[in-house]
Amino acid sequence: MAPGAPGLALGVNSELSFCPQGMRKVPIDTAEWDGYFDESGHLVKSWDFISANILDRGLDLAVRPEAWKFLTGYYSWRSSQDERLTTESMRRKSYEALCNMYDKIQPLLETEHRGFPQVCSFISSDLQRLHIRDAQGNSMVDKKQLEKILLLTYVCNTEAGYQQGFHEMLLLFQLLVEKEHEVYWMFQFFLQRTEHSCVVSIGVGRNLIMLKALIAFMDPAFAKHLEGKGRVVQSLFPWFCLFFQRVFRSFADVWRLWEVFLTGMPCRNFQVIVAYTMLQGVRDQILRENMGGDDILMVCGSILDLEAEELISTACCLYDRLREPHPQCLGSLVL
Repeated sequence: MAPGAPGLALGVNSELSFCPQGMRKVPIDTAEWDGYFDESGHLVKSWDFISANILDRGLDLAVRPEAWKFLTGYYSWRSSQDERLTTESMRRKSYEALCNMYDKIQPLLETEHRGFPQVCSFISSDLQRLHIRDAQGNSMVDKKQLEKILLLTYVCNTEAGYQQGFHEMLLLFQLLVEKEHEVYWMFQFFLQRTEHSCVVSIGVGRNLIMLKALIAFMDPAFAKHLEGKGRVVQSLFPWFCLFFQRVFRSFADVWRLWEVFLTGMPCRNFQVIVAYTMLQGVRDQILRENMGGDDILMVCGSILDLEAEELISTACCLYDRLREPHPQCLGSLVL
């Protein structure tokens, strides 16, 4: 571990070298995805092959509903088509059982669970501000379904509970798949896969510590400037809580980055490198204008309408720099 970078554990994949440049590559379409499986539905390509292609090219929108079931763990990569049909039935029945359980205990929660009414109020307030419409002006949001799933998540997932912003994250799953039980389970598995990154009570603080350490190692001048401006890095927690959802110009961009995170490539804590990459985009302005803490947070909050491909490409190039054994980079990271 290099001096000045305590606790920096990005989890580098030493086998992978990836720095995409030039013309944007064609995403994995339905025909190619279907070719990854044999007639019985068993996978014939390796996980490394698939994840590397997702990192490099991404998934076509038509492929995402099915592919994300594998990426989140809704389906096993080792399953056959028949086994997935069984899993689908099991997921639906399990969700119905949870809904029945919730209906029975809801009156008790309202009277005996101290935090339940407040969480209900938070969710209702968050959903009131959620307005997404299609090109014809029709609402794309089923708020009743979102509310139901968010409350069920709060009751059943005690580790994650409810944090403001979950409603926006859940919306991405509602737009991705059609059936209610699919929305619920894919969101649960997504939270489980990413809780050490986006859940406040579990992983957000750890990510902020790693981000601060990465800045200190890679850019001492910038780190020194930030040190005298209050808790600037710690105040960037919304990036991780929402998993960068608000910095992109489209839902497709969010899905593109999230599917990279779900592969675990190019390294386990790629979200920290993504955050550092975003900071580097405003770094020169911050130093040139000698910004204070409030102004720094304002300019960071104004990072909007990014393109996922460009951000992933730049972050992957930074990842390659981190792996190179010369004095300007980390040299070695804790796995």
